[in-house]
Amino acid sequence: MGSIWELDFYSRPILDEQQKKVWEVLICESALDVRANTDSLFRYAKYCPSTQVNSVWLRTALQEAVEKAGEAPIKIRFFRRQMNNMIVKACEDAGIPALPSRRTLILNQWLQQRQEQVYPQEPGYQGGTNPSVRLERPLPQRLPDALEGQQWTFVSLAAADFNDMPEWEISFGEAFPLELMQVSPEANIPGILIFSPRALPLAGWMSGLDLSSLRFDTAQGERLILETGVTESWILANLRTPKLIAEAKAFEEAKQKANGVHFVGVQSSPQSEAFAGFWLLQEANLP
Repeated sequence: MGSIWELDFYSRPILDEQQKKVWEVLICESALDVRANTDSLFRYAKYCPSTQVNSVWLRTALQEAVEKAGEAPIKIRFFRRQMNNMIVKACEDAGIPALPSRRTLILNQWLQQRQEQVYPQEPGYQGGTNPSVRLERPLPQRLPDALEGQQWTFVSLAAADFNDMPEWEISFGEAFPLELMQVSPEANIPGILIFSPRALPLAGWMSGLDLSSLRFDTAQGERLILETGVTESWILANLRTPKLIAEAKAFEEAKQKANGVHFVGVQSSPQSEAFAGFWLLQEANLP
């Protein structure tokens, strides 16, 4: 499997000599494994004059990044939907698929670090934050009938258990180093396991959606909502008993104690030792 990159292209809190916002492209490699060395992940940053903000400039920057990295990624994730057309066009012209996604964990931390340590040192720095990237979310969709799990259950694992994750038999999935999210080895990581005789098709479908997080929602009844992409979401389960609702509340409490980290696993049965799918997730606000 090749690398996955995360990309942001947006204005920064810096003004040039003409009092115009300076733009910047940030590109970084995703951490795809619990044992990934985040210090060795590829990074690329370049400022862009406001007069050159277009897909041509961005494509050229992408080509420079690929040359610097030595190879192109298999895909690029980005979270700013308002930049969708420009980013997708530049990536397509560079021959790289682009995917709107909230799974930009390395990029989010890098942006925060630059907001605190880099931009304030630049000439023309203007305090304050950039406009919010929050977009109107559509209502959660119902899972296709053929993809609903037959059973599911809340579970938890010790953070230290994930050290062996690279040795687990997993068909579809993705992870990241827990220390990246400041999770101690003693912490408990909550999650759910979904069991289905169609485990492999279910896991393949979930993988294609680019999983972001799982949350307990009470806006329209007690439900488990699976967040995917940038704004999409799915009703994973309706909780109809006091016991399940109490377990869902405990899941949310444990998730907060673990800095938003949690997981979703898919297996053919409770007796299976293999995973058709397993995703380590984090619920976090975008920059």
